[in-house]
Amino acid sequence: MDTLQDIIATLVSQVQKPTLAFLICGMVLAALRSELRVPEPVYKFIVMLLLLKVGLGAGIAIREADVVALAVPAFLAALIGIVIVLLGSRSLARMRGVARVDGLATAGLFGAVSASTLAAGMAVLDSDGIAYEGFIGALYPFMDIAALVTAIVLARLAAAREQTVSIQADGTATMGGGGGNGQGETAGIVGQIVADTFRSAAVSALVGGIALGLLARPDTVFESFYEPLFRGLLSILMLIMGMEAWSRLSELRKVAHAYLLYAIAAPLVHGLIGFGFGLVAHHLTGFSAGGVVLLSVMAASSSDISGPPTIRGALPEANPSAYVGASTGIGTPVAILSIPLFVALAGAVIGF
Repeated sequence: MDTLQDIIATLVSQVQKPTLAFLICGMVLAALRSELRVPEPVYKFIVMLLLLKVGLGAGIAIREADVVALAVPAFLAALIGIVIVLLGSRSLARMRGVARVDGLATAGLFGAVSASTLAAGMAVLDSDGIAYEGFIGALYPFMDIAALVTAIVLARLAAAREQTVSIQADGTATMGGGGGNGQGETAGIVGQIVADTFRSAAVSALVGGIALGLLARPDTVFESFYEPLFRGLLSILMLIMGMEAWSRLSELRKVAHAYLLYAIAAPLVHGLIGFGFGLVAHHLTGFSAGGVVLLSVMAASSSDISGPPTIRGALPEANPSAYVGASTGIGTPVAILSIPLFVALAGAVIGF
């Protein structure tokens, strides 16, 4: 009974948080046929500010961390993000009726990190007196960017292949040149898509912010301008995405069960993947048991801050009803409820 009450309380608390609450509000306004509209230039400006803020914060955290101690966990964190997206591309994105771009966008958010879920994990460890590395907060951008860029590249590559096959079916072009040229052309397409991804407005703002936070000293402007504006701007973004999500909800109804199953199972599976990589870091570098728990929590979480605007900016054709609803609406509560599982697992395997 207590477990059921905890689940209900967690779900209610998630709905009340600005990220999901404003998303739902936007959906309600759209359902009531409200004439509220946010101009596209305003939307793009908000996204740029949000991603610059996320990038600056990540760059500052990396700059202040111990680079030597950070190297192996950071590499493994990036690898976890890539593995999660690849797993999603082989599971959710291939389910019947699921649009590949929607499946990959969802996998991208589940591969990225929720700062609030990470904070919840830290609070649990602090209350239990379990130590962990001080640079843990600097790991999330590695997993975040790796997952989001991988998802965007795979989605764009899939779209390019579909377009090429469609042209070929019309008899006006062929896929590849035959002989040994096909592989070279495919590699060229992949390279172009990767380059376009990093040149896109969303990823450019994110990566540019990281570079500025790492190489410059933007702490003052970060604290006085970006930090105070962040939550308010994010709420407006979620309102916009909520209105868009409602307009595209009909696309999701026939395959909602696929997203439900994925959103429930993914945090547990991804957390176990993170735990496995954390054990590797533990044996290689002496990474603490608390660090292993938090790496598992990061892997189990799904992005509610950097992910939605990045995906919306880079993959505007993806359906927000799918990727935001699955990640923030279902995945986040499951990830938070799974934290005690990873604590118990680390205690049993490593010991505190």
